[in-house]
Amino acid sequence: MRMKNQTQRRSVVRTAIQLAFVAPVAFSIGLPFAFAQDGSGRGNLGKKAVPAATASSTKTLADDPNAGPAVVATVNGTPISINELAAQCRMRFGEMVLEDLVNKTLIFQACQTQKVAVTQKEVDDEIARTASKFNLSTAMYLKLIEDERNITPEQYASDIIWPMLALRGLAKEQIKVSPQELDLAFQSEFGPKVMVRMIACKDPEKAAQLHKEATAKPDSFKILARDHSEDATSASAEGVLPPIRKHTGDDELEAIAFSLQPNQISKIFAAGDMQVMLQCVKHIPPQNPPAAQMQEIQARLKSDLEDVKLREAAETVYGSLRQSSQISMVYAKPELQAQYPNVAAIVNGQSISMQQFDQACVKRHGSQILEGEINRKLIEVALAKAQLQVTQQDIDTEIARAADYYGFLNSDGSPNIADWVKHVQAEDGVTMEVYIHDAIWPTVALKKLVDGKAQVTEEDLRKGFESNYGPRAQVLAIVLSNQRTAQSVWEMARGKNSEEYFGELANQYSVEPSSRSNFGKVPPLRQHGGQPNLEKAAFSLKPGDLSGIIEVGGQYIILKSQGLTTPVVTEFNAVKGELYKDILEKKQRVAMDKHLSKLMDEAQITNFLSLKKSKVGNAETQAALDTLNQETKTR
Repeated sequence: MRMKNQTQRRSVVRTAIQLAFVAPVAFSIGLPFAFAQDGSGRGNLGKKAVPAATASSTKTLADDPNAGPAVVATVNGTPISINELAAQCRMRFGEMVLEDLVNKTLIFQACQTQKVAVTQKEVDDEIARTASKFNLSTAMYLKLIEDERNITPEQYASDIIWPMLALRGLAKEQIKVSPQELDLAFQSEFGPKVMVRMIACKDPEKAAQLHKEATAKPDSFKILARDHSEDATSASAEGVLPPIRKHTGDDELEAIAFSLQPNQISKIFAAGDMQVMLQCVKHIPPQNPPAAQMQEIQARLKSDLEDVKLREAAETVYGSLRQSSQISMVYAKPELQAQYPNVAAIVNGQSISMQQFDQACVKRHGSQILEGEINRKLIEVALAKAQLQVTQQDIDTEIARAADYYGFLNSDGSPNIADWVKHVQAEDGVTMEVYIHDAIWPTVALKKLVDGKAQVTEEDLRKGFESNYGPRAQVLAIVLSNQRTAQSVWEMARGKNSEEYFGELANQYSVEPSSRSNFGKVPPLRQHGGQPNLEKAAFSLKPGDLSGIIEVGGQYIILKSQGLTTPVVTEFNAVKGELYKDILEKKQRVAMDKHLSKLMDEAQITNFLSLKKSKVGNAETQAALDTLNQETKTR
């Protein structure tokens, strides 16, 4: 139940510079604090900015009428408040979200100083332009982003497109495209090209030998590329590269490629850590686009050049802003929090309030975190009903058990808790607080709720020993997708009963990649591995025997036995303790999953964030929400 932090840290600047106008899957965090929301839910990006809250603000997130419902969910009548949810979002993503808010504040301040304005029309036009690059309408493009990356249209507009346009405005003098640059771009796309094959390898001696063979017999170049080139992509195409154009930035490569005549082989030259040689396939003459398309082509080329220049210039502009600014990260620093209550950060004297910080956290991460908090609330309610509780000793014991189970041990065999915790934090990218909240506490709580339901029997131990330490069946296998083909292949295998022929049949007919590529060879089958029909057949065969046709999960399998392996461990008592721990853990996990599923099936759960997002709900739901909001505010 360890939590995986799948969200990689992205600043709004890096997002805007590198991703916003390239791919539809990029996103940043939160909404620009300085912009109000109009009735449509889209930011008034071209209108007057709303000042940030001052350090004297004492409102909670639930007090803000624009922050959403004060109660975000109910679980069997027990509410989860928006302030609880905000705290959980902060615990996981606070540093990342606050960094983004600071970045956007810096950009906004610079826009005010330099009188750079980004209007709603400019944002809409840029979204439409980006959508057109993927041959999509604006509506389809925005829906794709929302469906695939859970980014709403207003988030995309304000978190990605607005910062990019703002940076473009701030760097406008650095991104101007000259007529000469435009002409070179045109020549690069529509001018002459040359198609070549390539052989690349790291060893200079190997490169020299391949070059000698290729120059002696030029027709062998493509075979040498396929068999020996260490650039896997081109090797799979017998060395063929995409056509090489002029003015792409690699002058040496272009000069060598364009100097070659068809079938001619170049000298060896260095490219990174590779030794490279080229063979000319053919020269491709320049294109002559119709005159009617020239205006559109030049506009596209200019836009692409501006995007490239923006990536370079915006980093410089933002770096300068950051270097010349005074930034105080107040959040998570007790000495500053006491001095600046209810403030998350101060940027050049302008405060980002905790209310704004929490609101950004919830807007970006609330939906995903709320699912886990609903499950936790279910467990909390079930614990209270069963008059059980999770103590600190329970937490410590479970951490030690996890360290022991995953093999983090001291020299005396005791759990090495320190190394285990370091491993979890490094692997999952979580703090100790998040690890305990998301993994340890739920595990302890559910184990208490299912206490006594997971029993390890002698039969379990016997099967566990046979599965883990007993003999395994070595077999060749052919996997077929339909019974008719399976019957035909089985008859051929029976007619010529040899391992070599069986392997050839597997290579020709098996639909399972591993058995096909390895001529029927598959990992040895163990007992009690979850495929009883297959295991029964495999262990009943004698060496050289051919099985019947075995149906498993809609596929049809033919086996040829190569005998059984010899067990290494034969003493049951030597491993009984480890088997018991492993089986108990697995049975407990099954019981815990079943119990949580039962709690969820029987629970009355209302997720107001989901209802609000999908605009689904009825008068009864809204009335309940209003009542809960009022109750929360009066507590």
